[in-house]
Amino acid sequence: MFLSLAVDMKGLFSRKPKATEVQGWRLFGKVPPKSVPTKDPQQITDEYQARAKLRDQEIAGKKNNVEVTSTTALILHNRPKNLPSKSPEEELRHKQQYATMIEAAKKREVKEAKQKRKQLQQQLKVEEKLSLSVKCWNQDILPKWDAMVNSKKTRELWWHGIPPCVRGKVWQRAIGNDLNITHELYEICLNRAKDKIKVMADNANFEQSSEMDINKEDSVELIKLDVSRTFPQLCIFQKGGPYYDLLHNLLGAYACYRPDVGYVQGMSFIAAVLLLNLDQADAFICFANLLNKPCQVAFFRVDESIMGAYFDTFEDFLKENLPKVYHHFHENEVIPHIYIIDWIFTLFSKSLPLDVASRVWDVFCRDGEEFLFQTALGILKVYEDILIHMDFIYLAQFLTKLPEDICADELFRSIDSIQMSIDKRKFSQVLTMHKDKLKDTRDTGSLRSFKDTSSIRSLVTSQAVL
Repeated sequence: MFLSLAVDMKGLFSRKPKATEVQGWRLFGKVPPKSVPTKDPQQITDEYQARAKLRDQEIAGKKNNVEVTSTTALILHNRPKNLPSKSPEEELRHKQQYATMIEAAKKREVKEAKQKRKQLQQQLKVEEKLSLSVKCWNQDILPKWDAMVNSKKTRELWWHGIPPCVRGKVWQRAIGNDLNITHELYEICLNRAKDKIKVMADNANFEQSSEMDINKEDSVELIKLDVSRTFPQLCIFQKGGPYYDLLHNLLGAYACYRPDVGYVQGMSFIAAVLLLNLDQADAFICFANLLNKPCQVAFFRVDESIMGAYFDTFEDFLKENLPKVYHHFHENEVIPHIYIIDWIFTLFSKSLPLDVASRVWDVFCRDGEEFLFQTALGILKVYEDILIHMDFIYLAQFLTKLPEDICADELFRSIDSIQMSIDKRKFSQVLTMHKDKLKDTRDTGSLRSFKDTSSIRSLVTSQAVL
């Protein structure tokens, strides 16, 4: 009895399908397939086209009939039966209100469509202008560089910004290679930097000296700490990013190329901007030549007297162009050292948005150090009305972290209005005068700006970390 019952139960719960049953599929288990009548291909095509046509008509109808997405549109409907009905006057007023709403919605749509068309036209105009500029640089200027570089046409194009696709080529030509650095020399310096890092990593007893004046090649160890802080918003120079190793290599190679300078905080921003526009070896050549300019040599080597001459020259032009700002800064004891150091160290690449900073670099590569101080004056002029109402704390905070929404066109109009001459003396002449004065002061043994070089170094380091 129990045996027969077990056999029956086995057959009852068997998962084997019957031979005559055709199985279909569903998410959890199997079901018989649906019987689908066969259709002629032409019939299927006609049905699809009919459905598409009906859908297009529905979309067109929705565009023509403006729907107001607001509960206020309910005023057209009658009240529920349990509430008093509308009077004729109230119903008429509600219809008029609804008509006004529809008209306002239509006007808003027309206005938005007009703005979109205007933005599209402006974008097309900018793209067309950019295309013509690229064509002019590639076909007319770059092939005939020596003949065209100082022409009026070239200077006008230069002032309005170099197209990104040719920016690296133009910078390379404008900066030049007075140091005669080759790609082979870059590879030698790079390999030396890698060997230096390896030796320092293998030597467990290595201790970094606080005074690096003897051999600043050891500063390659500081590079990895600074690279990840370079343009963090781009996320390409941080560890694991595509430009992390490139930036680290370039800075390490420079520290070995110029052991008398080594690596100084702030260099990473300059190197990063060059790497965004040039390949690694060419970026190194431009980087080394840029830092060999008189202004950059003075700042990166922290030459106290020369830096003081630049600051005094800047204050003279500040007084000449922006007397209100000059007197307000003096009343609040805001000296150029507080904000100019960071601007010059990074060539504005850290202080301004990258696209605006790139335009500043365009003209700096052409006009040299004078344009850096002209740009600084232009920034102060843009924010003149705000700055003259700030106290020392707010001034220091504002100038060390400029607004991110600064407009490039507005800034360059401000820069263009700055007069870079005082009593018919140019920037270079005023700078030479202050250098001579500070040289005489240094010879007498009195320094008026800072007591010693270490105080400037501490200021430079603190601003670079910020």
